[in-house]
Amino acid sequence: MAEKIKPELLGFLQASGVPYRILVVESLYYLPELRQMFPQAEIFAVAAEEEAIEPYQDCQVDFCVLDYLSERLPFEREYFDYIISDLTLEAVANPQDIAAGFSMYLKQTGAFLTSFRNIRHWSVLEEMMEGHFYHLVTRLYAKTDFERLLYASYYKNVRVRPQLRRAEDDIVERLVAAGFENIHEDLETEFWLVRADRSMPEMALLKSMYTKEQRKKLSDYLHRIEYDVDAENQCRLFWAFYEQSALFADYVANFIRQAVFHPEAFYRRLMKYSRRELDEILAMLECTRENATSQDELRWIDKIEQELQGMK
Repeated sequence: MAEKIKPELLGFLQASGVPYRILVVESLYYLPELRQMFPQAEIFAVAAEEEAIEPYQDCQVDFCVLDYLSERLPFEREYFDYIISDLTLEAVANPQDIAAGFSMYLKQTGAFLTSFRNIRHWSVLEEMMEGHFYHLVTRLYAKTDFERLLYASYYKNVRVRPQLRRAEDDIVERLVAAGFENIHEDLETEFWLVRADRSMPEMALLKSMYTKEQRKKLSDYLHRIEYDVDAENQCRLFWAFYEQSALFADYVANFIRQAVFHPEAFYRRLMKYSRRELDEILAMLECTRENATSQDELRWIDKIEQELQGMK
């Protein structure tokens, strides 16, 4: 196991019978519990040394021996639901390349679970105060630095949990007195556990309900209507696709919120060429009203709903 880290990344997951695809990189100590949590999952593991695999041969895992720092992973793009690896970005010369590379192997609804040693932990600061620094071959991060790294590596949502190791003397009090902030017990957090999602939670839900091809086609119809590109014909094709794919008002309304830049103009154009589908448009607007975030948004929803009622 990586030095000192407690293997707690699985706390970000809920046990399930869903047939997920999960990749574990180097942190093979997660494999027995992973197999128990996800009996139907396809689990893959990568390790640089063949000896590391031997204790886990009974876990029903597909193993691959390679150095992920220098070799390309032998998997398709957007293949995994989860990639799990402790302290992955500590011992790399190019952390953003590795983080962004992992993101390519995750589904749009997938997540990277990792951890990092906190450079602001009292033990690291105490060593430096004594004139020592024992992490010359590793990268240490503060929480905000690591979050920025992941956002720059194409992850859209980052959550962290602290793994504490408290001091036995007054070092934390002395650091605070010297001007070090200790918000959320940062000075006593030795490691941060991280879940980085490829999509925001709302968008991940939208992406989980229909295929990538269906979502692409829906997005194309919405944008053509929004920008008045053959709008009358696109509205007709949109409603045919709506029925064929068993779409429903709440789903499409939330998709519009995420994909359309000018929703008021979009709805006006949609209702202009959709006289038989006014009830569906009203249902979409009601969902949009429930999720409105400003008075301006509520005002244009009210205006369009009144106009729609007058057209019925």
